[in-house]
Amino acid sequence: MGLKKMNLANLIKATALLAITATSASAEETIRGFTKENSDKQYALEAELDKSINKQNMDDWMKFMTSRPHATGQPFDKEVAEFVAAKYKEWGYDTKIETYNVLMPTPKVRVVELVEPEKWTASLKEVAVPEDPTSNEDDRLPVYHAFSPDGDVTAEVVFVNQGLREDYEDLARRGVDVKGKIILAKYGGSWRGIKPKMAEEYGAIGALIYSDPEDDGYGQGDTYPEGAWKHPTGAQRGSIMDLPTRPGDPLTPNVGATEKAKRIDLKDVEIFVGIPTLPISYSDALPILKALKGPVAPPRWRGALPVTYHMGPGPAKLHLKLEFNWDVVPTYDIIATMKGSEFPDQWIMRGNHHDAWVHGAADPISGLVVEMEEARILAEYAKETGWKPKRSIVFATWGSEEQGLMGSVEWVEQHAKEISEKVVAYINTDGNGAGFLGAGGSHTLEAFFDQIAHAVKDPIQGMTTAERMQSKNLMSSNSMTRSRAEKSSHYYLSALGSGSDYSGFFQHLGIASMNIGFGGEFDGGSYHTNYDSYHYYTKFRDPGLNYTGALGEVTGRVVTRLANADVLPFEFGNMARTVSEYADEMVSAMEKTRKDVERHNMLVNGGHFKAAANIREGYVVPELKEEVPYINLSPMQNAVERLKVSAKAFDEAYKAMSDGGYKLSKGNVNKLDKLMYQIEARLTRPEGLPRRPWYRHHIYAPGYYTGYGVKTLPGVREGIEEYKWDETQEQMAKLAEVLNAYCDQLDTATKVMK
Repeated sequence: MGLKKMNLANLIKATALLAITATSASAEETIRGFTKENSDKQYALEAELDKSINKQNMDDWMKFMTSRPHATGQPFDKEVAEFVAAKYKEWGYDTKIETYNVLMPTPKVRVVELVEPEKWTASLKEVAVPEDPTSNEDDRLPVYHAFSPDGDVTAEVVFVNQGLREDYEDLARRGVDVKGKIILAKYGGSWRGIKPKMAEEYGAIGALIYSDPEDDGYGQGDTYPEGAWKHPTGAQRGSIMDLPTRPGDPLTPNVGATEKAKRIDLKDVEIFVGIPTLPISYSDALPILKALKGPVAPPRWRGALPVTYHMGPGPAKLHLKLEFNWDVVPTYDIIATMKGSEFPDQWIMRGNHHDAWVHGAADPISGLVVEMEEARILAEYAKETGWKPKRSIVFATWGSEEQGLMGSVEWVEQHAKEISEKVVAYINTDGNGAGFLGAGGSHTLEAFFDQIAHAVKDPIQGMTTAERMQSKNLMSSNSMTRSRAEKSSHYYLSALGSGSDYSGFFQHLGIASMNIGFGGEFDGGSYHTNYDSYHYYTKFRDPGLNYTGALGEVTGRVVTRLANADVLPFEFGNMARTVSEYADEMVSAMEKTRKDVERHNMLVNGGHFKAAANIREGYVVPELKEEVPYINLSPMQNAVERLKVSAKAFDEAYKAMSDGGYKLSKGNVNKLDKLMYQIEARLTRPEGLPRRPWYRHHIYAPGYYTGYGVKTLPGVREGIEEYKWDETQEQMAKLAEVLNAYCDQLDTATKVMK
């Protein structure tokens, strides 16, 4: 999607601000972590890297790896893995394939049919498109949700909008109950697995999910193949395991899914939803919505289908029947290493997955071909010049990401001790496309990445990627985002939730991580459908592979600057600022929650809801809410203030060391590096977060009810959101403990520099 419209005066203002605040890096600027002499050498390497990126290589590899479906367990998945491994070996990397055996359900029965008020059967098929030569493959997986249970249910239908908590509250106020019903939900608002999870909590017995054409279809623009938006028969496959509780192979919690691993019974798996769930296309959703009556849906619920949107229940009654093959199949991780010359036991890890739901051109092959091209260029540069990175570079290509980050999580769980000791940072890519540079991750890497965002130019617009992001942010509806953009073009990292292979490194082990990719111009259309093809990607997503090449310029710099730095370029002022902002949000959240409860109770006691019930038939009067107790925020606030002081002292000492030419012994460099890259782990606790011990990070986690979406300071924030006040106070104390442990290590690192 493009930028929001703005008037001429605002456009002139934004352009002027860009001109004033642009701070693009130049070849004269010393790179963070490098001496002036070694900065010049690094710039020479980056110039060679940029010049050597071969789009034809990436085009050829993409065409081959998307030529057939390659989901986990399919024959071509193994062929793709072996193709990637062969390339790494050809280029001279120490390469191995590690195999894990993971649960991979596939459908054998899928039935969706209206039985009342009339008979109708859903097609559940994505039709072939003549312009797209791979859209009619016989061995593609059908449309389904992995880890839906088997089920055979018949019930009335209730439309629940996006299936969020506020949607169920809207239903309840209108006297509509989903208990014993099949829900129909729109994609959007939360991750797909949250929708059946929440529906089950409210008593539903089945779930269907579709993409409304208002969000992804003809409501946005021309549909595939004429345009980029979702084909009427396209439907989003995906896993619905309870990812916010635990990713990875469901049968081998906390251990690598090796051949000899002990597996739990299917009935004992704690991360499956309990109701049969299926995605459908909007062409299949239309007859169901047409058959619904009941209250008319509120305006924010309505989509672009030619029907009045009703909530139900009924008279539409559906029969939903699903049966699956519950097979354990092999998945393949490729690990390719270039050994470092000075610090071989410090690893810079670069990763992208290779498996796809069908062809997977955008997700994940567009990121994988970039990783492969980086590896090729660095290997050839090393052969031609004798160059070696100071730290080891490890290129990882993961299997079975789509089912629940399985390949990466199993590898992390098997090798946890070595990873915690050696991995400096994990750099992830996944899908890519034309648009803006998006990056999230540990804020200790923000200053480091800001230099890179100012060094790489947008391949079409000509300005730097940081400046283009600033131009977008100047038109943001978020006041903080807009205010920041008005002051400078500094690149702010976003916080990471879940949804890709960084989770095991970042939120389980506490390894500084980043997730990077371009996008934003064509967000809809092909995701997890049969149409995520080479034809679609090269025609709509990134014609000419311009942004595919630009991603290589960005990630190539990230990897080689971390690998070649005289001293690792971590910085802590941005981290302290960010955590302080999160803490301020907790103070505001407490105050808002208190006021919301007081207002709610005042309306109940004042008869407001009773008056509404008298006007609207079926309206349900809510009960009084428990008053918000006093919560002691001072442990968190004191720890944040200490973090600011410790971060400032570290950054000042680092600058002095940098100005002096990094005159530390090799032993002290190694010691300082370790203190910096192992500090992220101080933000974890072995018992993890409430109700989900696998997630150990107390600053960043996927939301328990948002899935991919991040919750910062998750223990405290979700305690407040769920009105769990004892838990909120307990998590406040634990947050203070991890922040103080973090400061202890940061203070030690400062002493090493002095």
